[in-house]
Amino acid sequence: MNYNPRVDYDIKLLLTVLFLTALGIVMIYSASSALAFKKYANDYYFVKRQALHALSGIVLLLGCAWAPPKIWRVLAYPLLLITLVFLLLTDFTSLGVAAGGARRWFHIWGFTFQPSELLRFTFIIYLSYSLCRKKERLKEFSVGFLPHVLVLIFFAGLILRQPDFGSVVILCLLTWTMMFAAGVRLGFLLSAFIIILPMVGYIMINEGYRVERLITFWNPWQYANQGGYQIVHSLMAFGAGGMWGAGIGQGVQKLFYLPEPHTDFIFSVIGEELGLAGVIFILTLYIVILYKGLRIAMNASDMFTSLLAGGLVTAMFMQVCVNMGVTLALLPTKGLTLPFLSYGGTSLNLNMASIGILMSIGRTTTTQSY
Repeated sequence: MNYNPRVDYDIKLLLTVLFLTALGIVMIYSASSALAFKKYANDYYFVKRQALHALSGIVLLLGCAWAPPKIWRVLAYPLLLITLVFLLLTDFTSLGVAAGGARRWFHIWGFTFQPSELLRFTFIIYLSYSLCRKKERLKEFSVGFLPHVLVLIFFAGLILRQPDFGSVVILCLLTWTMMFAAGVRLGFLLSAFIIILPMVGYIMINEGYRVERLITFWNPWQYANQGGYQIVHSLMAFGAGGMWGAGIGQGVQKLFYLPEPHTDFIFSVIGEELGLAGVIFILTLYIVILYKGLRIAMNASDMFTSLLAGGLVTAMFMQVCVNMGVTLALLPTKGLTLPFLSYGGTSLNLNMASIGILMSIGRTTTTQSY
């Protein structure tokens, strides 16, 4: 690939992401100030940390945008190996931190992050490189299909041990999508889908809390004081917002009614305080990012960068859909942040890095104006 550093960045994509991040900081303060004051006697506790995450994320974005896309070919396996080490340390050592019944966080020297989020990022890079390297033999079962599925199963097992079933589902869908886009035989992919469905069903009914989530998903109002509590208060927030919202800082559900208002349910707070108009505006910004990312993927100069750009924007789109689907009671409850808006350093920094890579790919000389 020819990499021309003189080609301009996609400023519209950059400004869209920066605006979402800035809005996220404002909404995090609105959603978390009461909680932060009660827990830490400092209503700026979460927003200050998010501002620092945003600064580090911007540095990552600019660094990834400046770096030539070919560097990710070299880093594909080392990054996957580093992710494996973090997952093993999280699952099997005291460095893994448990919260809410799940051991999903790695903590050392005051630094905490979620390895499963990192895996989603590094697995995209690995798949892009591996599928590209085997592009002449992708139609073969033992080359194009089986090795990638075995690697997926191995990492999925480590995540299930935490447990984090939702992340496994997203990782499987992402892998399926990238293999389909690369040209792996559809028959292999459909067969895998049919085989895996009973396994998914077994995993879901094998844990009581997952069964409870499914039951409350179908009728959250019947369990409003139990498993459906989050969804009910999320829907109440959207209902109270109306068309124009109550105004930033004026929401009620964030005041110890809605759990995790600054992380998993930040979209509910936005719905209450900015109303339907604000929700539509934010959806429009995400559509802009999706459109830009897909155009970059389609215009990429080679298979590797095309798969990489497509995988990154698909993962981001899945994250948006799952978070919004949960808050609107369209999907069972799954703890997943909303890109650029929710509180959380791991998600924000990795999504910033993803945008940087997209911008880097978009700077190649074959990319058309869009």
